[in-house]
Amino acid sequence: MSGFLFVVPPLVGHINPTVGVAAELAARGHRVAWASADPGLVRRLAGDEAVVFQCAGPVLTGEDGVRPTDLRGPEALKFLWERFLVPLAEAMAPGVRAAIGEFGPDAVVADQQAFAGGLVAERLRVPWATSSTTSAEFTFAGALAGMPKVADWLDTLLHELRGRIGDPSGTADPRFSPHLVLAFSTPELVGSGVGSGVEAGAGDRIRWVGPSMATRPDSADFPWTWLDPARPTVLVTLGTANTDVGARFLAECRDALRSRADRVQTVIVDPANVLGAHADLDDLNDKDVLIRSSVPQLPLLERVDAVVCHAGHNTVCEALWHGVPLVVAPIRDDQPVVAGQVVDAGAGIRVRFGRVTAPKLGAAIDAVLHEPGYRTAAERIRTAFRAAGGAGAAATHLEELAIGAPAKEAP
Repeated sequence: MSGFLFVVPPLVGHINPTVGVAAELAARGHRVAWASADPGLVRRLAGDEAVVFQCAGPVLTGEDGVRPTDLRGPEALKFLWERFLVPLAEAMAPGVRAAIGEFGPDAVVADQQAFAGGLVAERLRVPWATSSTTSAEFTFAGALAGMPKVADWLDTLLHELRGRIGDPSGTADPRFSPHLVLAFSTPELVGSGVGSGVEAGAGDRIRWVGPSMATRPDSADFPWTWLDPARPTVLVTLGTANTDVGARFLAECRDALRSRADRVQTVIVDPANVLGAHADLDDLNDKDVLIRSSVPQLPLLERVDAVVCHAGHNTVCEALWHGVPLVVAPIRDDQPVVAGQVVDAGAGIRVRFGRVTAPKLGAAIDAVLHEPGYRTAAERIRTAFRAAGGAGAAATHLEELAIGAPAKEAP
């Protein structure tokens, strides 16, 4: 029996992929614990019985954490690193050190944006793996070769951070473990475009395990009888971290799909109530467009025919796990890279989040619903995802790391 400590940021999309891996390790008899700045969020996603060590840390809420809604490109990157990722690492580090001391893990599993996990593990000489919940980071690492000023700026940030919380003599990039990098995707989606990014960032340490799918708490009361089997169903969602910028886009989606109500049925996820979502179906009184604050996404994806989303890595992978083609409208962070992967793989169409109109959205939705090439590509990725092994393959790689055996390529 080995012990594994998962170090995660307070972000749903970064915790969800690790939940299945942790459950698989526990089912095999291993000890599992978590270190997080938001234990309540971890327990909501991983179960009330999860062992979670409290860490301090900022979250992207409140006056100091909210990014301006119009922040994009380099400015958004600078904000993310200087105002969230680096402060998060510094704040979490004491809690991670305490968790390692009390729990005594044989290996640490550090999210690629929870730098405290890798840096503290390196300092304490504990083997550690990277949980890479988005493959965009590999592309980004390679792309920096063409942006030397940005690369130097990030190198300086990480060097100074290592001096404060890690081993000053260490050399590993805290985003990419020198031992093992678990990538929750496959080359069939990532494509050849990752190229030098993989080699520069993580090399042969990457193990492409595909999405880690796990049963989630069913917190959404969804009216399943509302779904009309005679019409294709489209799901529209912008994930959990983009509610501050979604009003115009969701309204265009609603208008585009309502004009197709004779042949399409739509579910729109609107957690911020920007479209006036109602608590129950009777109040909504609309047989064509259902607006909900939350939905049971995985079960729903088994019954939808297309997804319109922000190109968040989790949403994209969950849709493609079910062989569902996409219309992607990236907003910021890794989303443009993931959107490019979807388009290059032939599994969807990209539109401009800030400028797309209802007619253009409608045309894109019509295409992914009715042009067979998009579904064929989505089903090809679905097959690759399911063959990669998911949580089981990730757990096996971690077991090998914990006992000191070299990680092997997934079949």
